[in-house]
Amino acid sequence: MPQDKLWIAALGGVHEIGKNMYFLQVGDDIIVIDCGSKFPDESLLGIDLIIPDIAYLQDNKDKVRALIVTHGHEDHIGGIPYLLKQMNIPLYASRLTLGLIEIKLKEHRLLRDATLHCIDADSVLTFGPVTTSFFSTNHSIPDCLGVVFDTPEGTVVHTGDFKFDMTPVNKQYPDIHRMAEIGTKGVRFLLSESTNAERPGFTPSEQLVGAHMEEAFKQADRRIFVSTFASNVHRLQQVVDAAGLTGRKLALLGRSMVNVVAVSKELGYLSIPEGMLVEPAEAAKLPPQEVAVLCTGSQGEPMAALSRLANSSNRQMEIHAGDTVLLAANPIPGNERNVSRIVDNLYILGAKVIYGSRSELHVSGHGSQEELKLMLTLMKPEYFIPIHGEYRMLHHHRLLAEAVGVQGDQIFLLKNGDLVESAGGVVRQSGRVAAGQIFVDGLGIGDIGNVVLRDRRQLSADGVLITVITLSQADGRLLNEPDTLSRGFVYVRNSDTLMDEINQLVKATLLKMSRADLEQWNIIKQTLKDSLSKFLYDKTKRRPMILPIIIEV
Repeated sequence: MPQDKLWIAALGGVHEIGKNMYFLQVGDDIIVIDCGSKFPDESLLGIDLIIPDIAYLQDNKDKVRALIVTHGHEDHIGGIPYLLKQMNIPLYASRLTLGLIEIKLKEHRLLRDATLHCIDADSVLTFGPVTTSFFSTNHSIPDCLGVVFDTPEGTVVHTGDFKFDMTPVNKQYPDIHRMAEIGTKGVRFLLSESTNAERPGFTPSEQLVGAHMEEAFKQADRRIFVSTFASNVHRLQQVVDAAGLTGRKLALLGRSMVNVVAVSKELGYLSIPEGMLVEPAEAAKLPPQEVAVLCTGSQGEPMAALSRLANSSNRQMEIHAGDTVLLAANPIPGNERNVSRIVDNLYILGAKVIYGSRSELHVSGHGSQEELKLMLTLMKPEYFIPIHGEYRMLHHHRLLAEAVGVQGDQIFLLKNGDLVESAGGVVRQSGRVAAGQIFVDGLGIGDIGNVVLRDRRQLSADGVLITVITLSQADGRLLNEPDTLSRGFVYVRNSDTLMDEINQLVKATLLKMSRADLEQWNIIKQTLKDSLSKFLYDKTKRRPMILPIIIEV
């Protein structure tokens, strides 16, 4: 690769919501932006987390100079521990973002060996021929940064997640002057987030939520449970303020909520009056009108605090009739069913539930169409790459870019792994690098593939049938009657006739096999699977997983 050639690619974050990860490469220098995760949908049974495939970075790890993190949300930092386990590269992030990353690295026992650098909007870094600087944006978490890369092929800007909130609750204003200055100097490539590209107008200010939160607290006459994203520090502060206004103690439920509150409080991003925070056990003993509870689970996660409360399985607290539950976050696409189920369960318990867009307890942290056009107008890019969104969002962002003057043939709608190349002033889409998704299941990383998931789906749909046969080592004869077990297929005690027919079919199949075949276990197993599968489908219209077990004596 010539030293001045520039490559830009996404390893995650396009054609999807979550697991954001991008890189740019100039010659032998690679800089990575973000390393996020996303949650699995219901088809990925047993999977805990999805992270980007970093095979290309591993193959070129001697060229990777840095990981720059734009902000502290899970879809931008959730994959970092798994990346650093594979390649210990220097990491650069703002103060709060670094604090949230350190929590993860402690849990994975990586903090001691990690190389972490704190940066801010005034930092300037140099990696080979690339000079990197930053600008302040605002979002639903403090300390968000956009990134500017000055390369031999021109300036590349990555916006991170942003909105233009002119009345931010934490007084961290978007640095519009700096953005305009960057645009005036000339931007070759703009990578800008697309989450709200379908929404017209401007995204409302976070300040609007505070008044509605306080009103909900004033109207509640028993305990209040508030569920939101743990990383939305602005929202957490509004809950604290509302609790203080109404004289309530505040308890925390959920590990991530406890961790984020601790870090945010320690670093000065969250102001909590002395004595307000109490342990859940203490809160359970207080009069209901004196208690507020801040908990995780706004996305319907089955093991999160709100889900356990709704199922009456939380060991620390219970929701009683007349309690108020505030869902201060909208469901991420794909989570609507889980959230609806929790809302139903809360109503069954007799709770007053305030949720949805009409509750006005949530505003997006992402800019809508007018803000996306404002970013495009400030930056005035020659080439545009919409990122961070499903395909329809990228498509609508392209239309917005064309509306403000970007030429249609200079806009790239990429898939994860697609390369945009700039060399000698010539820009084109050229080739691909490895990109995809890695499944995290417990302690296993990447050891669950399509075959295992297919087996899990089959087990969940039709169960398993296990048939145990005992054969003579001398002549291959069946020594005992087959023993057949069913799990998730049929209830054996009510299916005596079917189980007898299965055992008879196993015996008949073995009798038909030649002596040579009976000496090869793989042939025996496949023959039994084929005959039993056809028989069971004809009888039941089901396809259980069939596991023949051979014992040779």
